Amino acid sequence: MFGFGKSKELDKKLYAPVSGEVIELSSVSDPVFSQKMMGDGFAVNPDAQEGIYAPVSGEVVMVQGHAFGFKTAAGAEILLHVGIDTVNLEGKPFTSTVKAGDTVTAGDKIGTVDWAQVEAAGLEKTTMVVVTGGGQDSPLAIDLGQKAAGEAVATL
Repeated sequence: MFGFGKSKELDKKLYAPVSGEVIELSSVSDPVFSQKMMGDGFAVNPDAQEGIYAPVSGEVVMVQGHAFGFKTAAGAEILLHVGIDTVNLEGKPFTSTVKAGDTVTAGDKIGTVDWAQVEAAGLEKTTMVVVTGGGQDSPLAIDLGQKAAGEAVATL
């Protein structure tokens, strides 16, 4: 119906939304994420000035400048949160190329961020991908280290 991927296996992968060093969620400075209050996942410390890419194939269910919500065909709910405390920037350094109701394939460009504005505000660029509901059978096995945007990082 929505054209999500070619197989269920694609629906179970999570991908890097930006290029950089993939780290454990527990190492993030924000306790809401590091203590996994919202769910399990991973973070990326971006090292390039580039776009923001869909970490999963599915429907875009929420766009709020610094954050995107997705729901996969398999029912997993995924939050992509760009930067820490970036809600305080009131959307200024972010542009989105998707809206709620759109369907994306993992790796599709969904927006951009001006990291210089984030840094000028004294905020961290750490970007989190969190499974907030459904679709996760066991703890995530995360492939840590340097990843390019759109590269597979974990399987649900």
